[in-house]
Amino acid sequence: MKENTSDVQLVTELSDSIQKLKKEIAKVIVGQNKIIDDLIVSLLCKGHCLLVGVPGLAKTLLIKTLAEVLDLNFSRIQFTPDLMPGDITGTEIIDEDIVTKKRSFRFIKGPLFSNLILADEINRTPPKTQAALLESMQEYRITAAGTSYILEQPFFVLATQNPIEQEGTYPLPEAQLDRFMFSLWLDYPSFTEEVEIIKSTTGDYLPNLEKVVSKLDLIKFQELIKRVPVSDNVIEHAVKLVSKTRPDLTNTLDSNNLISWGAGPRASQFLILASKAKAVIEGRFTPSIEDVNSFLVPVLRHRIIPSFNAQADGIDSVSIINKLTNTN
Repeated sequence: MKENTSDVQLVTELSDSIQKLKKEIAKVIVGQNKIIDDLIVSLLCKGHCLLVGVPGLAKTLLIKTLAEVLDLNFSRIQFTPDLMPGDITGTEIIDEDIVTKKRSFRFIKGPLFSNLILADEINRTPPKTQAALLESMQEYRITAAGTSYILEQPFFVLATQNPIEQEGTYPLPEAQLDRFMFSLWLDYPSFTEEVEIIKSTTGDYLPNLEKVVSKLDLIKFQELIKRVPVSDNVIEHAVKLVSKTRPDLTNTLDSNNLISWGAGPRASQFLILASKAKAVIEGRFTPSIEDVNSFLVPVLRHRIIPSFNAQADGIDSVSIINKLTNTN
């Protein structure tokens, strides 16, 4: 990609690159098209994702495949109750010079020093270790033994949670959940998709994946997303929808009865960023209100806390979001 490439040309190049990216991923992953689309959007927006799904839905395989076709360094961290912050950030060891016998500390980098991190079952590790990961997500740096280390860009964290087994877990607090751009729920594959999965995984087929987007190109695409213009009415629409989730500011949807806590300004930011990315991927130069609406569930699902009355009536955050969309 040339440095003097205009933004118009970059939009076309990004759109073409994403189509190639999806084609390569499809060699390995069957279905899950919406999840793949949202992962790509969050990556372009420098956001992080929380994936919730039962075991066996190819979450790890999807992320490994994404890292491979993007030419990114990949680290998988299995979170366990005995995992310590130093296990993921790195630790200092004592080095001894062979000649002088002088001893000094040397920092050994942990698995967080990669481009794409799969934090597997993040809710199985204590809050202290969760906090070490969340600092890197927010600040793009790691602090160890009083020294800060800047993480290489791009940096993308994808955390998974198992919604079935909750015994012995440490659920993420709402303030930490807010660090994630999207909360994505993986569903079981359809009958046709599962047949295709069995055919492709029980034979000797080994897909040959090509690297579609380099690190430098990905960073340029991320910078392009920030420059995409957005009309005031689209921004106001996003802020209006997010404001409706706050029970102290509106009585729409009978919010005071349905919601204990609503979404903060970060939700509005992510709605606009995601809308920008979606527009550019589709070859458009500015997002629409429809683009904003298409990301309401993944952006707001983990930012709305239903009230006790709502939970008693079986109303979850997605149902509240749907009510929000219908009344807009």
